[in-house]
Amino acid sequence: MSPPLRGVLAMIGANAIWGLSPLYYKLLAHVPPLEVLSHRTLWSLVFFGIVLAFQGRLGALAGALATPRRLAVVALASLMISANWFLFIYSIQIGRTVETSLGYYIFPLVAVLLGVFAFAEPLSRGKWLAVGIAAGAVIILTLGLGVAPWISLALAFSFAIYGVIKKQVVAGPVVSVTAEVLILAPLALIWLWGVHVQGWTGLVGRNLGVFGSEWRDSLLLIVSGPLTATPMILFSYAARRVALSTIGVIQFMNPTLQFSIAVLVFAETVTRWHAIAFPLIWLALAIYSFEALRQERSSRRAAVRSATEGTTLI
Repeated sequence: MSPPLRGVLAMIGANAIWGLSPLYYKLLAHVPPLEVLSHRTLWSLVFFGIVLAFQGRLGALAGALATPRRLAVVALASLMISANWFLFIYSIQIGRTVETSLGYYIFPLVAVLLGVFAFAEPLSRGKWLAVGIAAGAVIILTLGLGVAPWISLALAFSFAIYGVIKKQVVAGPVVSVTAEVLILAPLALIWLWGVHVQGWTGLVGRNLGVFGSEWRDSLLLIVSGPLTATPMILFSYAARRVALSTIGVIQFMNPTLQFSIAVLVFAETVTRWHAIAFPLIWLALAIYSFEALRQERSSRRAAVRSATEGTTLI
């Protein structure tokens, strides 16, 4: 099996796990989201720590946090990813999986827009058209429902901002995510101590401190570690072997699975406004994907021409 094919399979595996994860978090709908988030953070740290120890790379964590600037960047990244995780967990628990899928459909287009403002990345007319259609879909949904899809927008922007911040991180993806959950771990421990020992009620007063009280819930909370870490490792593996445009196309598998689960399994309501907005989003993503593929092929042809001309001159 060739490296690119292994990369594609790893990318499919990562997005399958992400796309099917609402089924898992729905099983923990009776556990407050902050408690789930705390366990997700801690068990992810354990899992990532084992992986890095096995690879002999635990020392790389110190390098990722070696200077005040690096520490600040990782801390900002951890803030964004924890907000994204919390909102995702909360959305699934309250029956808003359709909105989470919309958020992850919008995310690539938001990321493109942030790239323009943060890094002055040029956009082709096709990509501007895709962003414009997506914006129109959000406006239609807002006017139709009478309220903006805040969950979708918050998920899309938090993850896109997280991506912008990650461009400043010097460590690789697995090491950097481990550093992020390492920074979040003390907050998770404090919250769980308050819940289990001090009887904090937080935002809700139900089923607090479930870990250790029932084996099924305890096991599910432990599983949050490998469920978070495994797709990240698969994604990291794929990113080194697969073209960016291919990664972008495969990533739409994640929100598509989420949307399918929301409608077919959770029986969430899809209004006529959703029925208008989602096809527009899909059209925008189709245009964006086509344009990305076209630009990548053009870049490859230019690189081949440049190499050929160089050989001729020699």
